[in-house]
Formats: sequence, structure tokens, C-alpha cells
Amino acid sequence: MRLILVRHPQPLVAPGVCYGSSDLPAAPDDIVRVHTALLASASIPPGTPVYASPLQRCAVLAGRLGAHTLDARLAEMDFGAWELRSWDDIPRAEVDAWAADLANYRPGGGENVLQVAARVAAFRAELLDQRQHEDQHPQSAIICHAGTIRVLMALEAGLKAGLPLDEIALRAAAAPHKIAYGETVILEAVA
Repeated sequence: MRLILVRHPQPLVAPGVCYGSSDLPAAPDDIVRVHTALLASASIPPGTPVYASPLQRCAVLAGRLGAHTLDARLAEMDFGAWELRSWDDIPRAEVDAWAADLANYRPGGGENVLQVAARVAAFRAELLDQRQHEDQHPQSAIICHAGTIRVLMALEAGLKAGLPLDEIALRAAAAPHKIAYGETVILEAVA
């Protein structure tokens, strides 16, 4: 099954601010840019089921694409007390503690990467199971976050290699963040 992953438009937040699960709106002009680009590229064929994170920077774009399903398992990582703080204001010792244990440390008391990987993996498994029984939709579009996309990419590679979820979570956490706002990533998912 083909997964068409789209990162949300740029949120309205100052540069250098941690904003994982915070429900920020997207910049209106960037919503238009991303929506127009998706339509022009025809990367999401008509009739494709669309799933989205319930955070408004994803949900608004999904709404412009038509009928869609919101799923909280697609939300970005919850950074707890780090949310909406400047990265420069977060104590270096806390950032270092996270870097020392990427999979299990809970930044700001929020989620750890292993928890994010588990909920995203549950979404993926359920989606593939549903679609396996419906031949009319060989693809699904997912409007979500860079962290969610990195986890889905790590899951695809890790599951094919037979890796346990904790190793997959580590690979997702260690992957460089190079997914632009509105960027589309295509994955061929195997059950």
C-alpha cells in the first residue's frame, strides 16, 4: 500500500520555539501554497482516503482536501513543559539528558520517542489491516508532522529488517530533520 505523507504547512510560531503537540494554527498563505501544490502535482489522487493529525496545522489542510479522518495517534510528540519555550531557554542539562537516551527520556515530562513510535505503529497497523480488505484504495494520504513522518519512515525500514520497536524508535529519533513544510514523502508500506 502506498502512503502519501504530507508535512503540515508552516505554523504561526517564532523561530527557535519548541512546539511539538501545541495546537498552533498554520500560516494562511502557507496553507494556500501547500494546498495549491498538492492539487497541481496530483500527488493525492481523487478518492484517496485522507487521515490527519487533529492539530489544526494539519486538520485545516486535510479539510481543504475534502473528507478526512482525524486520528490523535498522528499528532507530533508532546514535549511537556518544553512546549512553546525557546530552545535556548531549555536548560542544557535537560537537552543533554534527552540526547543521552533518545528513546526513553521524556523531554519536559512529556512523551518519549518510544511512546510516539508505539502510537504511530498502532495507527499504521490498523490502517494497513483496514486497507488490506478494501481493494479500491491502493493508497492513503496522511497529513501530519515531521516527527510522525520520521517514525513512519523508520517503521517501514525497521519492520522490513525485523527490528524491535525500541530500535525503530531510536532510528527515528536519530534521523536528521530535513522534511520541509508541505513536503510530500511517498512510502510503499508492507504489512
